[in-house]
Amino acid sequence: MKPVVNIADVKFVDVKGAGGAFEAKVAPIAAQIGSVGIGCMVICVPPGKKAFPFHVHHNTHELFVILEGAGEYRFGGETYPIRAGDVLAAPAGAGVEFAHQIVNSGDSELKYLGISDKSVSDVVEYPDSGKFGVRSRYDRNDPASRGFVYVGRRDSAVDYYDGEK
Repeated sequence: MKPVVNIADVKFVDVKGAGGAFEAKVAPIAAQIGSVGIGCMVICVPPGKKAFPFHVHHNTHELFVILEGAGEYRFGGETYPIRAGDVLAAPAGAGVEFAHQIVNSGDSELKYLGISDKSVSDVVEYPDSGKFGVRSRYDRNDPASRGFVYVGRRDSAVDYYDGEK
């Protein structure tokens, strides 16, 4: 482990979804430099795309540093223009008030750092689609983490005692 990495040298993974609306290259870097309490990844989004759905974390605090390009930041019910040099807050909360999403509305790649605390458990709401996600003891960078991840909708819930004997 070396405590320094240059963004030009990180290995990216392609992320795509929802019929082409979501597309990005993502490179987690915190673990490879020895960071255990703070997460960090580099996200590169092509023009007209977004990396992640509009969402809000109940426990995880995030912030974003725009390195290159321009776009829009959906935060709560507002949209803000963003460009290289901007720092965006995404505090933990519940409901749409703290929901956030970065959209590349520019004509070149949008590159930014996503930085967060490393909460052990989290609930994430997705206001645009009515979904929620639950994560506990899950580390996406460690396939052997034995954690738990579930994404669903409230209308598919079961009774607390369902299936119990």
